[in-house]
Amino acid sequence: MMVVLIVISAALCVWGFVVDFESNNAQPVDILFYWTYVMIAIAAIAVVVVGVAIAIKNDPKSLFKLLIGLVGVAAVCFVVYLISPGTPAVGLTTDQPDQSTLRLTDSILNLTYISAAAAVVAIIIGEVAIVIRNRQ
Repeated sequence: MMVVLIVISAALCVWGFVVDFESNNAQPVDILFYWTYVMIAIAAIAVVVVGVAIAIKNDPKSLFKLLIGLVGVAAVCFVVYLISPGTPAVGLTTDQPDQSTLRLTDSILNLTYISAAAAVVAIIIGEVAIVIRNRQ
């Protein structure tokens, strides 16, 4: 299976060079982008399926913990989407995107800020825990 995906990827790259990436209104570039999305989706699905299968085999209760974590992440994303203002882009000289697009981009930015803050807090708490464990 993996060899087939590699051959298709290589063939698409060669085809893009042969027909020139800028020909047909950059259609080869669009096709390569779509193939990239397909490859990322295949990889993500494989990681999730294999991860869940291994977790179920090692500890069936871990599936319940995974479900709780997934519901928690979905709840945080939903709350962030609800509180995102969707303010218009400042200094944009072309037409403004519609309100739903602006709200979605604000949500993604806010989720990025929350993730960065959570990472910093996790690093600090982890280092403090290491110091406390080493003192005992």
